[in-house]
Amino acid sequence: MAEEVQEQAAEASESSESSEATIAVHWREEGYYLPPPKFIGQANASDPAILDRFAEENFPECFREYADLLHWDEYWHTTLDTSDPPFWKWFVGGKLNASYNCVDRHLARDRNKAALIFVPEPEHEAHVAVTYQDLYRRVNEMAALLRDFCGLKAGDRVTLHMPMVPELPVTMLACARLGVIHSQVFAGFSGAACGGRIADSGSKILITMDAYYRSGDLLDHKVKADEAIEAARKEGQEVDKVLVWRRYSGQYSAKTEMVEGRDFFVDEVLADYRHVTVPPVAMPAEAPLFLMYTSGTTGRPKGCQHSIGGYLSYVTGTSKYYQDIHPEDTYWCMADIGWITGHSYIVYGPLSLGTTSVIYEGTPNYPDAGRPWRIAQELGVNIFHTSPTAIRMLRKVGPDEPAKYDYHFKHMTTVGEPIEPEVYRWYYNVVGRGEAVIVDTWWQTETGGFIGTGLPGLHAMKPGSCGPAALGVYLQILDENGEPLPPGSGKAGNITARNPWPGIFQTIWGQPDRFVSTYYAKYNKDPDSKDWRDWPYFAGDGAVQDQAKVKTAIETDIGKIARPKNIWIVPDMPKTRSGKIMRRVIAATSNFADVGDITTLANPEVVEKIRHQVQSAKHSRGEVPRELSETEEAEIMAFGSEG
Repeated sequence: MAEEVQEQAAEASESSESSEATIAVHWREEGYYLPPPKFIGQANASDPAILDRFAEENFPECFREYADLLHWDEYWHTTLDTSDPPFWKWFVGGKLNASYNCVDRHLARDRNKAALIFVPEPEHEAHVAVTYQDLYRRVNEMAALLRDFCGLKAGDRVTLHMPMVPELPVTMLACARLGVIHSQVFAGFSGAACGGRIADSGSKILITMDAYYRSGDLLDHKVKADEAIEAARKEGQEVDKVLVWRRYSGQYSAKTEMVEGRDFFVDEVLADYRHVTVPPVAMPAEAPLFLMYTSGTTGRPKGCQHSIGGYLSYVTGTSKYYQDIHPEDTYWCMADIGWITGHSYIVYGPLSLGTTSVIYEGTPNYPDAGRPWRIAQELGVNIFHTSPTAIRMLRKVGPDEPAKYDYHFKHMTTVGEPIEPEVYRWYYNVVGRGEAVIVDTWWQTETGGFIGTGLPGLHAMKPGSCGPAALGVYLQILDENGEPLPPGSGKAGNITARNPWPGIFQTIWGQPDRFVSTYYAKYNKDPDSKDWRDWPYFAGDGAVQDQAKVKTAIETDIGKIARPKNIWIVPDMPKTRSGKIMRRVIAATSNFADVGDITTLANPEVVEKIRHQVQSAKHSRGEVPRELSETEEAEIMAFGSEG
C-alpha cells in the first residue's frame, strides 16, 4: 500500500510563517463498531463506574486500584510523592518483588498451567509449554547462578541481548528476583549498539544466545557479543562474563568461538544450581526494575528507567482492563520482548495476571502467510496483539488465509503506529470475523503502558482512532504557546499529559537534566513548583482531537508542528523491525543529507527508492544540495528519533 511522505524537517524554520499550522488528517471520519454483547458480559471493565473512580478528582488515589492487583511485602504510605518534580515516586514506603508477583503467587492455584508457550520458527519442532511450576524452578536456578556465579546483587545492571525464546523472560524474572536491573537489547540490533548500551548502563555481565531462527535461517548471534564487548571497551566499560544460552541444549549452533575464562554456556553452569531456590528480595517500590533504551540515532543512548511498583502495577492494571486478560485466557502478543511492548504485554503484565503468554521465535509469514492463524488454531489463542505493520503485511501476502483456520479471538490489539481504516476493517472483519473487539493503542517506551486507548467493554471502536485517554491519564493537546486546542477544531498540536501516572518512566539513566529538558521543560512555567499540575509531560507526538476522543494523526513530529510543503507517494516507509517509522531518514533524504545508520531497518532497500524519487523531483524544480550548518545537521539527525 502506498504511503505518504510528509516533508517537514526542511521546513521547520518556515513554521513561524504559519502560526496556526495544522496537520492534514488523511482519513475521513469513520463510523463506530460496538463491542459484542458476549464480550461485554465477560469483560473485566464493563461497569461505567470505573470511569468515575479514575476521574481527576480522585487522582492519584485512583491508582490504588491497580496497585491492589499486586502482592506487597509492605504496604505503601504515600501513593504519589511530588517532592522532587518531575522525578515522581509512586507507592512510597511499599516493598514488593516483580518475580514473586509474576510467578510464585500463582503456584497455589495454577502451578500446572502453562505460563509460557514457546513456538519455534521451524514448524517441525514441537511447541514447548513452560508451566508456572517449571517457570518457578527455572527462574530460581537462574537467579542462583546470577547471584553466586556472577556475584550480582540488587541495583547492579545486566545487559541482555537475546532473541524471542523462553530463556529471555526466565532471565528477566531471575534478575527481578534479585533486584538486579536488566537492560534487554533487541536481538536485531548490532553488536556495536549493544556495546553502547552496556557502557551507558555500566553492565559487567552480558547474557546472550548462540543462535536463533529468522525466516528459515539459523543465525549466528554469538558473533554480536564479541562486537559488543569491543564497543563497550572503547567507551571504558569492561565486561567480566558473557553467559551464552544455547538454542539447542548441549549443542553449540554458532560459528564464533567461545573465549575461555570469559564466555560460559548457561546450561552447563546451571548444573551446579539444580533445584536451588532463591528468596525474592523485597524491593522498594520506587527502585528500578529495568532500563529500556530507545533507538536513538546519534549521541549518548537514552535509557528509560522504569520502577518496580509503579510500572508493574500499571501494566497489570492495563493488561486486565484494556487487554481484558483473564487467567484462563491464552494470549499472544506478536511483538518482540526487545521492545517495551514485549516487556509490558508479553512478560510482566500477562504473567502478573497469571495467564498463558505465547512466545513465537520467528517471522510471522514463515514459511507462509497462514502461520499466525495456524498457531492461533493449534494453541486456542483468544487474545491477539500485533502492529499495523504486521497486519498490513499479512493482508498483502495472505488476505484470505485467516478463513482457512478454526480459531476465535475475543480481543485484538493494535500497537506501534496509526492503523488506516481500510486495514482496520480487514483486521476486524477477516482476522476477527466480526467477533472480536479491537483495542487501538497509543503509547511510548517512556509511558510504560497504554495511555491513549478505549476500554473494550465500554467504548465503541472507531477505525483509525486510538480512542480516549487511558484511565487516570488526563491528556491534553496544546499549541506551541501552551494553549489548549479546543476539541473539534481540526487543528493539530502536541500531545501532553497533565499528570503523572504509575507507568511513566522515572528518568533517563544517568542523565536527569536531559530527562527534564526533553520531556517537561517545554510547558513548565514554574521550575520551583511542587504541584504536578505545573509539569505537563511532553510526548513529542502530534494529534488532533475531535469531540471527548483523541486521534493520533499520521503526521507525528517532535517539536514544532509544520504544514507539509511537499507530498510524495512512495512504495513504503523506512521502518524498524518493531514497525516504527524512522523519520530522521526521511528528513535526511529530503535535505540531501547522509541518512546515517540504517542497519536496524526492516526494509533498508526502500531508502534508496525514496531518495531517488524525492531528490529527483527536487532537482527537476531547481533545488540543489547546499551545505548544512551544524545546527541543521543535528536537527535532522534528531528529527523524529527517540534518542
